[in-house]
Amino acid sequence: MQPDTPDRPHRAMQQLLDSQRAAFQKDPMPSAERRKEDLARLASALKAIRHRLAEAIDQDFNGRSRDETLLAEIFPSLEGIRYAKAHVSRWMRPDRRRAGLIFQPAQARVLYQPLGVVGIISPWNYPVYLTIGPLTGALAAGNRVLIKASEHTPNTTQILRELLSGLFADDHVSVVTGGADIAAAFSRLDFDHLLFTGSTAVGRQVMRAAADHLTPVTLELGGKSPALVAPDYPIDTAAGRIAFGKCFNAGQTCIAPDYLLCPENRLDTFIQAFSDAVARLYPTMAANPDYTAIVNQRQFDRLSGYLSDAREKGGRLLQVNPSAETFSDGGKMPLWLVLDPTDTMAVMQEEIFGPILPVVTYRKLSEAVDFVNGRPRPLALYYFDQNRKRTQRVLDQTRSGGVCVNDTLAHVAQEDLPFGGVGQSGMGAYHGEAGFLAFSKARPVFTRGRINSTRLAWPPYGRWIHRWLYRFLLR
Repeated sequence: MQPDTPDRPHRAMQQLLDSQRAAFQKDPMPSAERRKEDLARLASALKAIRHRLAEAIDQDFNGRSRDETLLAEIFPSLEGIRYAKAHVSRWMRPDRRRAGLIFQPAQARVLYQPLGVVGIISPWNYPVYLTIGPLTGALAAGNRVLIKASEHTPNTTQILRELLSGLFADDHVSVVTGGADIAAAFSRLDFDHLLFTGSTAVGRQVMRAAADHLTPVTLELGGKSPALVAPDYPIDTAAGRIAFGKCFNAGQTCIAPDYLLCPENRLDTFIQAFSDAVARLYPTMAANPDYTAIVNQRQFDRLSGYLSDAREKGGRLLQVNPSAETFSDGGKMPLWLVLDPTDTMAVMQEEIFGPILPVVTYRKLSEAVDFVNGRPRPLALYYFDQNRKRTQRVLDQTRSGGVCVNDTLAHVAQEDLPFGGVGQSGMGAYHGEAGFLAFSKARPVFTRGRINSTRLAWPPYGRWIHRWLYRFLLR
């Protein structure tokens, strides 16, 4: 047996990439029917093993609700596949464009062609949805796909690998596994497009690595997504919807509400309404199978460190623990509100990615808008208001990857909306047609007719046709 070396996994990935590129060259424009067949087989297989995937994720998290997995991973993955399958024929149609008057007779059109081989680096927090979602867009666009799945959810990764290897040849879709060194090597491969979902810090590294080959990237990062409650919005309604968005997957969601902007004179009312809402959702937490655990000890220690830092810097910490349960170190963590947060605290500097919600108060809505605009642009903005003019004003004055008005999380499940960040929360977008476009080359094609009218403007210059042409163009 040949001894393993650090270079062998890297060479194996390069060989997979080379085989996919060679296969693409032999079949560079799969038909719409072929793409639909691929998507249909993916949907059927995913549906058939949904319970195995839910069990695997439960094991990887050491406690995650089967229903959360079905709601957040399986159902939206299937809906995304169905949507792409229903619309891919229309997306593939060439777009007729207008050829300029002085170039007539001629034809202009845009062809949508596969890029080639797409790389996908998927994260641990939603290991199925954030693998299948971009895979769906890449397949709909007619590409070959190489996936680096997360090492932090090994059971789920193994099942996904088995699933995809049973559906596709390695030169069509393949999954590689390994730690940070493999991910770093993966991001240095010469892909035709690379999609990464993860933290902003790692996103910078991925972009640097991709730059060596000028590989275009889609970066789905995170950031601190604010929830802003208007002065007169019903507090009970806002509290319930924010509690759901923050508690889902124990806050381990890139678009989870990261901090709250609450009217100063309604703080106490919100705290009570929020606590009541959490109690309705999770009457117990520590032993409740509906409430998800923190994925591993490293993440648990990180979150515990945020709480200690906030406490040491003068923050008031309020534990939301409906049954006053005792939580052991590691595993599950109760929800925490951090009151009186300051900019020096880690919870106001780093993406939290867990069950901690800092609460910032404001007196005027303009102050809250300035607070949001004074920070890096977030992946999501949650605004709660029943006043349409004021809502539009907030939308006009702020920037974020996406917006959800009067709810949380729901915008990510809309297949007809692009999903993506802006600034430090990412670049590019996918989902639905946006995913098809992200993984396609919109190729402009200009076709001359038999008559070439522009030859009249060829040299020698200074003739009457040039004087007429300049007068026409400068009209």
